[in-house]
Amino acid sequence: MRVAVAGASGRMGRMLIEAVEAAADCTLAGTLDIGRDIDAGLADAQVLIDFTRPEGTMAHLATCRKRGVKMVIGTTGFSDAQKAEIAEHAKHIALMAAPNMSVGVNVMLRLLDTAARALAEGYDIEIVEAHHRHKVDAPSGTALQMGEVLAAALGRDLKQCAVYGREGVTGERDPSTIGFATVRGGDIVGDHTVMFCGTGERIEIAHKSSSRATYAQGALRAARFLIDKPNGLFDMNDVLGLR
Repeated sequence: MRVAVAGASGRMGRMLIEAVEAAADCTLAGTLDIGRDIDAGLADAQVLIDFTRPEGTMAHLATCRKRGVKMVIGTTGFSDAQKAEIAEHAKHIALMAAPNMSVGVNVMLRLLDTAARALAEGYDIEIVEAHHRHKVDAPSGTALQMGEVLAAALGRDLKQCAVYGREGVTGERDPSTIGFATVRGGDIVGDHTVMFCGTGERIEIAHKSSSRATYAQGALRAARFLIDKPNGLFDMNDVLGLR
């Protein structure tokens, strides 16, 4: 499988390159980075793995469509308009987009769906996430995906029930809301904890990443899934057979 990697000079890009080079069934077909020609980087690639920024990913995506290259997207922070554009491109090429490629995180999402349905009454839900000091978006894409899973399980719209910050005299907590708290510091790879806070008990479901290697391996698993798909927009549930 001929794989190209975007953001080759970044922390995640270097980890992806190492994973591709270590995989017996993969060949590093090219790299993309700031100042490099996109077409040249994709000239021999079957699939591009991209964990960069929304603007860069959208530029890479347009070239992938032109060249018929499949794409694994781990970038977060897309606007609604960019998400709609991704869906349009997926009519022509195969795409797998997920804010977190970790197998463990995606299993956690299924657990959250089950927990939310069972704890729908009498439990307040709070999501706490922590990442390294260099992360530019907040809350994390993974935290937002967790919120979307929880809201859907409860029959709510996350845009209407999310609370992203508290300060001053906020009044009593609205039981229909889902709270988010963000921590940024040091070299934290990624921690996510969802708390279901009831009367007399608290249930916590958590995932902690100690290495970006788990994201790289998940991305390669996604690339293998896409390789025989002509087009379509997929996520990690499809890759892991969790539908």
